[in-house]
Amino acid sequence: MLGNGALTVGLNEQGLVHDFYYPYVGLDNLTTARSMEHKIGVWVDGVFSWIDQTWDIKVDFEADALVSDIAMVNTALGVELHAVDFVDPTRNAFCRTINVTNTAAKQREIRVFMHQVFQISRAGRADTALFVPDDNYLLDYKGRCCLLISAQTTADKTPFDQFSVGNYGIEGKEGTYRDAEDGELTNNGVEHGGVDSVLRVNLTVAAGADASFDYWVVAADSQQAAEKIHHKLQLEGLARQLDHTREYWGDWFEIGEAKLKKLPKEYTAMAKKSLMVIKAHTDKRGGIIASCDSSIYNYGRDYYSYVWPRDGAYAMWPLIRLGYREEPKKFFEFCRDILHDDGYLMHKYQPDKAIGSTWHPLVHGKRTELAIQEDETASVLYMLGEYHSYSDDDEFVGSLYSTFIQPTANFLADFMDEQTHLPHASYDLWEEKFLTNTYTAAVTYQALLVAADFADKFEYPDNAVHWRNAANTISKGTAVFFDPERQAYRKGYLLQPDGSLLYDNTLDVSSFYGVVMYGLMPVNAPEVVTTIKLIESTLLDQSPSGGSPRYEHDNYFAVAPSYQGNPWFVTTLWIAQYYAKTGRYDEARGIMQWTIDRALPSGILSEQIDPVHSTVLSVTPLVWSHAEFINTALDIAKAKTDPAK
Repeated sequence: MLGNGALTVGLNEQGLVHDFYYPYVGLDNLTTARSMEHKIGVWVDGVFSWIDQTWDIKVDFEADALVSDIAMVNTALGVELHAVDFVDPTRNAFCRTINVTNTAAKQREIRVFMHQVFQISRAGRADTALFVPDDNYLLDYKGRCCLLISAQTTADKTPFDQFSVGNYGIEGKEGTYRDAEDGELTNNGVEHGGVDSVLRVNLTVAAGADASFDYWVVAADSQQAAEKIHHKLQLEGLARQLDHTREYWGDWFEIGEAKLKKLPKEYTAMAKKSLMVIKAHTDKRGGIIASCDSSIYNYGRDYYSYVWPRDGAYAMWPLIRLGYREEPKKFFEFCRDILHDDGYLMHKYQPDKAIGSTWHPLVHGKRTELAIQEDETASVLYMLGEYHSYSDDDEFVGSLYSTFIQPTANFLADFMDEQTHLPHASYDLWEEKFLTNTYTAAVTYQALLVAADFADKFEYPDNAVHWRNAANTISKGTAVFFDPERQAYRKGYLLQPDGSLLYDNTLDVSSFYGVVMYGLMPVNAPEVVTTIKLIESTLLDQSPSGGSPRYEHDNYFAVAPSYQGNPWFVTTLWIAQYYAKTGRYDEARGIMQWTIDRALPSGILSEQIDPVHSTVLSVTPLVWSHAEFINTALDIAKAKTDPAK
């Protein structure tokens, strides 16, 4: 994923453009990735080939900058392509420099075709694509969204020599990309409806030599604005912008460099890549997308391109710990702006702050219930406490007291059942079950303590007493969350109309993690020790791929029913964090190496992996997976230097 907080581009396993979001990260995907990606084609010696699985392709990105490093090799054609891609940090331009190597023993003409298929209008009917001769570019537009496409050779800035514009996916037409397959384009200059386009760069390359060209797609709200950027790229080429991009990322990493240097060396590269994945999914207006990988839309009704307040809070945690301030502050402001008048956060949101889709009903049984996961509200409040503890930013946190801290803490303190004096039921963090969840109770407990400390600091004594009393009430009721028969923390319970409790005794890693991470119980408490033992014997490393599913009989994306579920990076790394806290360093490091070994070659982490084959499942990348990798690396480094903490 390449991005700058407004323009986000996803490249797939072949290094081809798969997702193209603008002007918000994760909101409007302007590609038709559900059916196909943008193509790259090569013609040489009368033979044409689209870059696909028949090529030997390696997709990676640099460890110190969000810049791709992609090798595409076709031995039969005697051609190698090396792509260096980036999204300009200050201009909304996706840029590619492609170096073409002729591995044959003779000079050859090598033609490279760059194909674009955008879908700006949601119905794929009302877009226009045309060739603009005066400035030599293709323009794909509708309304206030303009995409300008151009290319030129790197050495002498010779522009692309042929183009074609046509229809894609309508009226029985496959797409204009077919026009490239004879090595020539028809120079058709305009089309409307569902459209695509192709341009050709013609290179003469000596035997064993190489030549390169620059290619860019500029996104803007008008043709004139796009042209201004285009003219600069035409004049300067991409080399200067590539240097500028690397400098930008170098400056950004400098903020956390002191703490990054303290990480075990074997984790540094992966941690920095994970930071860039988080940053690429962070909209400049504060929203943090769970994943911009749209491929899941091929298999389900929706995607992960939303802001879950909980996921966003976890994504910000490693940035906060490393000393970053801008991104967390914008995220907290985002959460302030979307907060319900009654003090809670809803299921999920779009990055423009509109409400997201949900599958939580407003009725449970015969009762009207909130369609929320209470832990999302508590997680953000807790994370604001973490931000303050690392930054001492009294001014910013104080500005949120009446607009966020007070309303959320009041909601958490009052959203209690009179009978149990514990949090009222809501949906669990996995978004599946309606109950009073062990994890939710734990994070709510700690969030209320954080709020009480803020109330003391900003001199609201009545608030402090109210919130601290609510937290202490939760602490006194923790016995209900422990299953004495299995000697482990249960998922939770549901209060019945007759006053009885219906227990859910499912073994869930989040229950264990919540109790330990949010201080509801000491890490060496007997209940904690017996719970981790049951997790180790029931969930952890119980499949050939290793790792741990979220809970017993986890059926989400299940591919091998004989196992408890697919291993998740998040829950497996949570176990490693516990190991780091309790001095089990070798086991913690073992899980970290397990994670590195099961990442894609580029270092990208999925949500889940196949329990038998270790192949990626579900969205890739998942921001939360990357956040937990960094957090675990920081925990290991901290535990080794300060075991008492």
